[in-house]
Amino acid sequence: MATAAGAADLDIIHAPEIRLSSQSVAQGWYIRGDLGYGGWMRTDKPSYRVDALGGVLARGNFDTARFSGPVSYGAGMGYQFNNFVRADLTADFSNGKLKASSEYGSPCIGGPAGTTCSATHRASYSAAHLLANGYVDLGTFAGITPYVGAGLGVTYMNWGNLKTDVACRNGTAGCGGATFSAPAVSGENDWRFTYALMAGAAVDLTERVKLDIGYRFTDMDGGKAFGDTVTVPGLGAASVSASDKGFRRHEIRAGIRVATW
Repeated sequence: MATAAGAADLDIIHAPEIRLSSQSVAQGWYIRGDLGYGGWMRTDKPSYRVDALGGVLARGNFDTARFSGPVSYGAGMGYQFNNFVRADLTADFSNGKLKASSEYGSPCIGGPAGTTCSATHRASYSAAHLLANGYVDLGTFAGITPYVGAGLGVTYMNWGNLKTDVACRNGTAGCGGATFSAPAVSGENDWRFTYALMAGAAVDLTERVKLDIGYRFTDMDGGKAFGDTVTVPGLGAASVSASDKGFRRHEIRAGIRVATW
C-alpha cells in the first residue's frame, strides 16, 4: 500500500500543467486588393460658357449628361490595431466617358433663319482616389466579421478633350443636317477633396486571408473640366470653358485582405 501511494504522488507531481485558454488579439499589417462596380453614379449636369465677339456668347448647363465607367480597381496597406479597430491607406482608379447634348433656339453658325441648333458632346475622363480609411469591426460570428468605416482624401481628376458635333434642326429646306464638328476643347485636371462611407463584412478564407465584400459611397468635389481658346468656323476665336459639379458614386466592392501576422 505504501508503494502504491508513492507512485500516485509521483503521477500528481508530473501531471501536465493546465492553463486557462484566452482569445488571441489580432494585430499587425495587412495588404489588400479590391474591385468595385459603381453602376449608380450621380452628378449635376456640367456647366459651360462660350466667350466670343467681345462678350458671352452662350452659358448654361448641358441639357443631358450621362457618365459611364462603372468599374474601379485598387490596392492598399493597413494596420489591425486589435480585434475591433483597423485603418488603411488605399489608392483606387477608374475611368469612363461623358456623353451630353445641348439645344439652342438660335440657328447654327451659318445656318438659315428659322432653324435651331443641336450639339452633342463627348469626352473621356480618369480618376485616382487616394484615401485614408478607418474601420470598426463589429465582432466575428462563424468566421464572418461585419464592419463599418469612413475615409477622407483627395481625387486626381483628369479630363480628356471635349469633342462637339453641331447639327441644324427643324427640317427646313436650307437645313442640311450636320453643320460642322467644332474643334476639340482641351481637358483640365486638378485635385478634389473626397470622402467615403463604407459598410460590409469580411469572410475568413484562412487564418490570414479574408474575402471582403461591401458597399462604398464616395463624394468628390467639383472642379474645372474643359478650357481652351479655339477657332470656330464662321465665328472666329472663341474661349470655351466648362466645369463639372463633382461625382457621387455608389459601389459594390469585393476584395482580398492578407494579414502579415
